[in-house]
Amino acid sequence: MIPSVSGFMEQEPEISRQPTRTYRINRDTGHIRGYTEDKEAVRQAIYKILLTERYQYVMYSGDYGTETLDLYGQPLSYICPELERRITEALICDDRIEGAEDFDFSFSEKGTLLVTFTVRTIFGEIDAEKKMEI
Repeated sequence: MIPSVSGFMEQEPEISRQPTRTYRINRDTGHIRGYTEDKEAVRQAIYKILLTERYQYVMYSGDYGTETLDLYGQPLSYICPELERRITEALICDDRIEGAEDFDFSFSEKGTLLVTFTVRTIFGEIDAEKKMEI
């Protein structure tokens, strides 16, 4: 007997959000201990995305991480807008992140670019930063 599929395409699919609970990483010691969820889990995901160079690790898909290696040695007039685009593109791959805005670029140390910005998430806004040697 062949199963009936009539009416299958007319049903509205049910979409549910997965829990955000994950292991907590202590940034100071590098130890993984306990769990975190919601806003703190997203803050940790942002940290990891910004820390991981895209296309450099087999264990991550091509959608994970930030692509920065080809920016070294480029003029600042190219680096700043390109880095803003790449950071935003990398972060919105996470469905909990809605966007990034208010980018500010500063050169506090010689040869170091500090990018600060605000990330809009489903849990609220999170301030983030990325330091890059140029």
